Amino acid sequence: MAGVTKMGKRNLYLKTVSVEEAQERFMEKLEPCLEVQYEEIEVVNSLHRITKEASIARYCSPLFNASAMDGIAVVSAHTLGASEKTPVALEEGRDYVVVDTGDPIHPPYDAVIMAEDIVETESGEHTILQAAAPWDNIRPIGEDIVTGEMILPSNHKIRPMDIGALLSAGILTIPVVKKPRMAIYPTGTEIIEPTETPGEGDIIESNSRVIENRVTEGGGIPHRFPAIPDDYEKIRETLVHAIQTHEMVIINAGSSAGREDYTVQVLRELGEVVVHGVAMKPGKPVILAIVQGKPVIGLPGYPVAAYMAYESFVVPVLNKLTGQVDTQGSRAKAVVSKRLVSSLKHREYVRVKLGVVKDKLVASPLARGAGAAMSMVKADGCLIIPQNSEGIGAGESAEVVLYKALTEIVQTLVVIGSHDLILDLIADRLPAIYQDEYLSSTHVGSMGGLMALKRGEAHMAPIHLLDEADGSYNVNVVKSLFKEPMALIQGVGRVQGLMVKPGNPLGIQGFEDLRAHRFVNRQRGAGTRLLLDYNLKKRGISPDSILGYSQELTTHMAVAAAVGSDGADVGMGVQSAAMAMGLDFIPVGEESYDFALPQENLEMPEVKHFIEILKSDALKEKLTALGGYAIEHSGEILHIDGRE
Repeated sequence: MAGVTKMGKRNLYLKTVSVEEAQERFMEKLEPCLEVQYEEIEVVNSLHRITKEASIARYCSPLFNASAMDGIAVVSAHTLGASEKTPVALEEGRDYVVVDTGDPIHPPYDAVIMAEDIVETESGEHTILQAAAPWDNIRPIGEDIVTGEMILPSNHKIRPMDIGALLSAGILTIPVVKKPRMAIYPTGTEIIEPTETPGEGDIIESNSRVIENRVTEGGGIPHRFPAIPDDYEKIRETLVHAIQTHEMVIINAGSSAGREDYTVQVLRELGEVVVHGVAMKPGKPVILAIVQGKPVIGLPGYPVAAYMAYESFVVPVLNKLTGQVDTQGSRAKAVVSKRLVSSLKHREYVRVKLGVVKDKLVASPLARGAGAAMSMVKADGCLIIPQNSEGIGAGESAEVVLYKALTEIVQTLVVIGSHDLILDLIADRLPAIYQDEYLSSTHVGSMGGLMALKRGEAHMAPIHLLDEADGSYNVNVVKSLFKEPMALIQGVGRVQGLMVKPGNPLGIQGFEDLRAHRFVNRQRGAGTRLLLDYNLKKRGISPDSILGYSQELTTHMAVAAAVGSDGADVGMGVQSAAMAMGLDFIPVGEESYDFALPQENLEMPEVKHFIEILKSDALKEKLTALGGYAIEHSGEILHIDGRE
C-alpha cells in the first residue's frame, strides 16, 4: 500500500565482481536494448551534438576568387619589367581597379598589389616597383572548402569551429543523435534541499546536482526530481513512472546494506539486477539493473563514491546512447614533423593533426592562414609557439593542447601523402564500424608522404608515382627509397586527365593547348604534378610557357573548383573530381593510387581494419557511384623487398 514503509532485510554482499566484469556484464545485457535515436536540428543550435552521417559541402568557400588584400587588382602581364630602376606606371580602368579585402576578382585582372606597395607620383600617377605574378594576393574559389567535400564525418562531436565551417559550406540543418532523457532521483528520509535549514540528522543533498551537470556535459537531458523518502512503495511508484518517460534512470543512495536501503529490492521486483556490488573503493554498493529494457543505475550515497561509480558505469551507457567518446583537453609533448618558422612579435597558435607512430606522438601542422577555417575542423590539437621564439625545428618536441583524448589519438591511423576522395570515405567509415579508431589524413603529395614515412612520422603514405623508365606505378619508387621490407596496399585505379569547363568551350584537346590558356597546378611532389611534368618534357613544352603553372592547389577537388569557376580554364586531376564538379574531362592516362607502408605495419589492428573497409562492398558501391575508379584489386597486398 502506498505510503507504508516496508522494512526489509539487510542487503549483504556475499560476492562482488571487478569493475571490468561488471561493465562487461551490464553492457552485454543492454546491447539489444540500447538504440540510438536521431533528429534534424538547425546547425546554429548544434554545438556538442553528435553527427548521424557525413556532412557534404553545398558551396565553395570562398564562393568566388577574392582579393586577400586592400589594394589594386591588376593584369599581371601589364606589370612585367617593373623594378626600382624601371617603375611601371599603371592606368586605372585599363591596368587596374581598386579593390578591398574580400572583393571579387574578375578577368582580365589576375593579381592584387597591396596598397602600401603602390607609389603615387606628384602628378597623381600610380606606379609600381615590382612585377606581380598571376594569383598574387588572390584567394581562389574553394581555397578553404570545395563543393562535394566532406566537412564533418559521422559520429563527430560538433565544436564551435565546425558550426562556422558548416554554415560557410551552405549547410543549414544537420541530423544528429537525439539527446537521451535521464531521470535523477535522490533518496533518503534524512535528505533535505540546500535551501532548507538543516537540523540534527539532516543531510543537505548535493550529489544529484553534480550528476545532473555531468549528464548535461555528457550529452544527455537531465531531469532532476525531489528526494524520495525511504519508503518502498514510493520508490517503486516513482521508478515505474520514470521508466515510462525516460531512457535511463539514476537513483542516488539507498543502494547499500542498510535496512532502509530499498532500491535493490524494488529493482529485483520490477526487472533484473545484473550486478549489485563492485570491487571498487569508493563505490562498492553500486547497482546495475535493467527494467523494461532500460538501464537503471543505483549509485552509492557518499559523494566521492557516487561520482566514481558514475564515471565507471553511467558514462559508458550514456556514450553508447549518444554515440560519443568522452574526451578531455589535456596537454602532451609531441614531435613536430615539419619546421615551423614564426615571428618574434607574436605568440602563434598552430593547428596540428596528431598520431602515435613508433611510440612517439607526432604533430603534423595544418594550414596556418587566417582564412583556413578547415584547419580548425581537422585539428586534433593546438601547438603554441611562444612570443620571442623564431619557431620550432622539424624533429623537435613541443607541448600540444589536445582537442582529443590521448587514448583516441593512439588509435588513430596516420596517413600522409597524396589526396583522393577515397580517404574521406574511409575516414567516415572507420569510427562508425570500429569504435575509437580514426584516420588522420594530411595532404602533402606522394613524395612528401614517402618522406614522412621514411622519417617515421606516418603509418602509411597514399601515392601514385610514375616510373618514367618502364611506365609502372609506385613499386620501383618505393623500392628505391627504402632499405627495409615494404608493402603496397592496392587502392584504386584512377584516370588522370585535363579538367575543362562543361562543353569544353575553348576546345582544349591536350597538353599542347595548355600554353594558350589559364592553367592551375598541383603542389610540388604531388603525383599529378610529376605526371604533368613527364608529359610536358616528353612533348618539349617548357613549364614557363604555361600561364598558371606556379599556381598550386593541394587537392584534386580544389583544382576542379578552380576550373569550374573563373579561376582557371584547365587543370589536371582525376576523373572522379571532374565528375563531382560537373566538368568535362580529357583522359591522358591510367594510374594506380596505392598505400605504401612498412611490412611490419600490416599487423596493426588499425591497418587491418583499413584494409577491410577498402575491400568492403559498401565502399566499392560508393566509389562506383562517384565514377572514374577501377576497384578490382582494392585491398590486395604487394610485398616489396628492401634494397641492399
